[in-house]
Amino acid sequence: MSAPPPGEAAPRDAYDIVVVGAGPAGLSAAAVAAGQGASVLLLDEGMGPGGQIYRGIANPALPDRRILGADYWKGEALLRAFTASGAAYHPCAAVWHLDAARRVGFSREGRAHLVRAGQVVLATGALERPFPVAGWTLPGVLSAGAAQTLLKAQGLAATGRVVLAGCGPLLWLLASQLVAAGRPPALLLDTTPAGNWRHALPHLPGFLASPYARKGLALMARVRRAVPVIGGVTDLAIEGEARAGRVTYRRGGAAPAGLPVDHVLLHQGVTPNLNLAAAAGCALDWEPVQACFQPRTDAWGLTTRPGIWLAGDGAGIAGAEAAAARGSLAGLAAVAALGRIDAATRDRLAAAPRAALARHRRGRAFLDRLYRPAGHFRRAADAALACRCEEVTGATLRAAAERLQVPGPNQMKAFLRCGMGPCQGRLCGLTVTETIAAARRLSPAEIGYYNLRSPVKPLTLGELASLPHDEADLRATGGA
Repeated sequence: MSAPPPGEAAPRDAYDIVVVGAGPAGLSAAAVAAGQGASVLLLDEGMGPGGQIYRGIANPALPDRRILGADYWKGEALLRAFTASGAAYHPCAAVWHLDAARRVGFSREGRAHLVRAGQVVLATGALERPFPVAGWTLPGVLSAGAAQTLLKAQGLAATGRVVLAGCGPLLWLLASQLVAAGRPPALLLDTTPAGNWRHALPHLPGFLASPYARKGLALMARVRRAVPVIGGVTDLAIEGEARAGRVTYRRGGAAPAGLPVDHVLLHQGVTPNLNLAAAAGCALDWEPVQACFQPRTDAWGLTTRPGIWLAGDGAGIAGAEAAAARGSLAGLAAVAALGRIDAATRDRLAAAPRAALARHRRGRAFLDRLYRPAGHFRRAADAALACRCEEVTGATLRAAAERLQVPGPNQMKAFLRCGMGPCQGRLCGLTVTETIAAARRLSPAEIGYYNLRSPVKPLTLGELASLPHDEADLRATGGA
């Protein structure tokens, strides 16, 4: 499905269900809810449906289906089901507000809109975890997810001496896709801590019985045949003046080594994209195994805010297939909450997605423990920018936490403005929390996360002024 034509009708004032995000969870939730007769609006920040996992699935940039692999093309079935459902779809829509009254504020084509929803399903997906090593903001350094976006959406791959560094399944998947595209990386630096195996091994039987085992091991073998891999990397930095020119690393107690580079692609896992849920007042919990905060939900995805549901990786990292199943569950539960179906029908229709969710969650305990990033890579190095928007270094952040005994990230705003830039903490939230926690010898759960409020995405005064609503609505969205 491509973007709707310019003459498309403006959104209505109200819908039974508003879904935010058009990845596997959002597409599934919208299709299921619309299939039960609910009026559904799907808001998508992308130019077309698919999210990050299935980005570009409606208009693929790569004609060779082997490059992205069979798992990518599973998105076609989700897209067909969504297209047939009749749900309204608005791409290029930046959602910047959600409140307890389930008013959803978003901007599109220079105009802001405020719609009311009977129920809201957030399928905001995941963000790549920050990797705040020295030099990570230099030109020529990208996240693995950004590099994969270029490959999926534009058919572009980095050229020259490309080094992948970090840990996690996505790092190996991107390496495999680059190999298939004829652009194998020069080197892969694996930062997976050796001690993680001790915690992961008890969960190995579940992983071997999961859908991930065979294809994951085959993918890693394919990469190792084409790309030099150095494991046990314990220190990492990127050097350069105008752009990245050299990557240095250390393995355990060995002497530092390095090599010249043209591009460095960094990755150390993904975490829930929780800004919109947090700004709406949904409670967050610290998840120690995945080392991140995630919104608190029940088995259907219901948050601590009535009528606001979470589906997919935004509720906890579990992968694309699990996200689609969670989307179906949240869509069914939202329809049932509206009274469109009874509990018995909801449970009957939920049997298949619940079984799929159980199947695809099998093995996650092993992966989560194996690829848990090293603590020192989750905290900002002294020379690295912890908060990119406000240009606060790890050294400055650490010194403030230690000398001033700052209790948490919200108080740190008063001293260093961390989290007050355009990204509203999306790029620095976990880094700031974990750096403060380490400096004060407390757990991240004790330090907490940013208190967020609308608007969670930048919008212009012109967009805000275009809202055709009353003063109470403006006040509720942070506009007055």
